[in-house]
Amino acid sequence: MSSAARALIKLGAIKHNYRLLKERSNGSCLMAVVKANAYGHGLLPVARCLDEADCFAVARIAEAELLRSDGIATPIALLGGVLGEDDVKKAVDLDLQVAIHSYEQVAWLERCKTVPEIIWVKVDTGMNRLGFRPHEVTDALARLERLDSVRELRLMTHLASAEDVEEPATELQLEKFASIVDGFEGDISIANSAAIFAWQDRLGALFAPSEGRRLWARAGLALYGISPFPDKSGADLGLQPAMRFESKLVAVKALGKGQAVGYGGAWHADRDTVLGIAGAGYGDGYTRYIPTGSPIVVNGRPVRVAGRVSMDLTAVDLGPDAKDRVGDPVLLWGDELPVEEVAIHADTIPYQLVCGVSERVSYEFV
Repeated sequence: MSSAARALIKLGAIKHNYRLLKERSNGSCLMAVVKANAYGHGLLPVARCLDEADCFAVARIAEAELLRSDGIATPIALLGGVLGEDDVKKAVDLDLQVAIHSYEQVAWLERCKTVPEIIWVKVDTGMNRLGFRPHEVTDALARLERLDSVRELRLMTHLASAEDVEEPATELQLEKFASIVDGFEGDISIANSAAIFAWQDRLGALFAPSEGRRLWARAGLALYGISPFPDKSGADLGLQPAMRFESKLVAVKALGKGQAVGYGGAWHADRDTVLGIAGAGYGDGYTRYIPTGSPIVVNGRPVRVAGRVSMDLTAVDLGPDAKDRVGDPVLLWGDELPVEEVAIHADTIPYQLVCGVSERVSYEFV
């Protein structure tokens, strides 16, 4: 069977979202985060369409190598940092800005003759993942300042719960970071997608730009038209969903009341109905954790998943009066069915769904 699954990527939507996020960032510079194959949307096509981006952000050296080999000259920030001295040399060759989050990385830089000119020092303000503890920042900066080829040091932190506007942890993180950057005359970065929408007033009060300081926001999920908030869709925020993940019916058959469908016979028809088989499954990124009863769209109308999603196929209860035929369109997620809604049914987050679209899926960019 040739692949029936297709990811239609609307590059115009991504450009729209970048401009909206830039506007919402209140004058901040804006990184377009394109790690993980641009959140499943296609690294190189997305980067090519965002020629206005102030900077691209990636997680790994290999992602930066792909961008540079394609002729992308826009600044690139390596958020994941380096994994050894060889990475330091590659980062220099690729002209990358590099995030440094540990003393081991500082030591690697100190042993290299040449290091990246722009270093982002990552501060752990409470996420307890990557970053220097607040009491370590002064020492880390002092060691990095002694490196001959470093032209500019910058500070960044990462908010753990910015999507929850009632969560007090964000305010604590912001206040802690404010105390660290007090007196620091260099660029700083705090805001992720959620903070761009929910925390701009507080950011403006605590972190005013100055002659020697620019603010940088980092747009990830929202760049692709997806809401970082659990109670909103991208459209609610003025964003345009960029991915339309779709397939088509590869089989249609009558199903009698009581008949079981799929592996384990996990679903039984509660009446005579028509069953459709969509040509997409977890091998394409339509995860097995999408349960029976989850919404799916066939020929523009909402229907329901029937039984367990399998590797290549998904069964759909089309209803007793269905007139659908083989070859008719199936929407897994997109404008009419937001990926945020599908994620809720799958008990996961939209990040995982879009990043999980498989390499065997056919991509089309418009």
